[in-house]
Amino acid sequence: MALDRAIERLLKRDRLVVLGGLIAVTALTWVYLFAIAAEMGGIAGMAQLRPWTALDASLMFIMWAVMMIGMMVPSATPVILLYARVCRRQSNGEQPLVPTGAFTMGYITAWAAFSIAATALQWGLEQTALLSPMMVSTSSLFGGLVLIVAGVYQWMPYKNACLSRCRSPIEFLSTHWRASVKGAFVMGLEHGLYCLGCCWALMILLFVGGVMNLLWVAAIAIFVLVEKVAPFGRVVGQVGAVLFVLAGLAVIAGV
Repeated sequence: MALDRAIERLLKRDRLVVLGGLIAVTALTWVYLFAIAAEMGGIAGMAQLRPWTALDASLMFIMWAVMMIGMMVPSATPVILLYARVCRRQSNGEQPLVPTGAFTMGYITAWAAFSIAATALQWGLEQTALLSPMMVSTSSLFGGLVLIVAGVYQWMPYKNACLSRCRSPIEFLSTHWRASVKGAFVMGLEHGLYCLGCCWALMILLFVGGVMNLLWVAAIAIFVLVEKVAPFGRVVGQVGAVLFVLAGLAVIAGV
């Protein structure tokens, strides 16, 4: 009994450390985003389209990567905490913080890869004048089509298959378990890819409402969190799909 209580205290401490770290990382990303948004707000109206330099591309990638961490880590918290708990039990009491960190880094790596693609897409949209220097869609047709695509994708079988993995962390861990720190990283990467398959179309909506419109960013992040974690998440996702399509049609029609 004393041993069981000691193990339980260790498990609780691990969860608190991991949870505290995730909260701190998320908070820091949002502080960064607020700082960037404030800086961009100060130059609103003066920004002009110009060729990107390597520094511009690097800064945009960093912005996207940080934004993805701030948006997606909260919805991944349940599986990360569960991984830490299972890892403790699987490792006979050894510290699970290092493999849990590797799992989290694997998850973030998947979204870092998406950030590269999003940066390239942003560059392309700016060069074709479909996106303003303030990173907002300049075309009602483009904006409407993105909304419709996001809505339709919500109903696609691949989206639902990925969402099922995200909504079932126990099943994911039981079917993808790998030992070692390297295995933890691979597991995190795999889970991140499932989340990417689930949410990429929602992330593209940032181009419609404004990449640095933090209210819009927060709204999408909350939608993702509810869809992945809440018991009624699937219903919210399906209702959102209908609203996205209707909004897209309204935008195209100029309503």
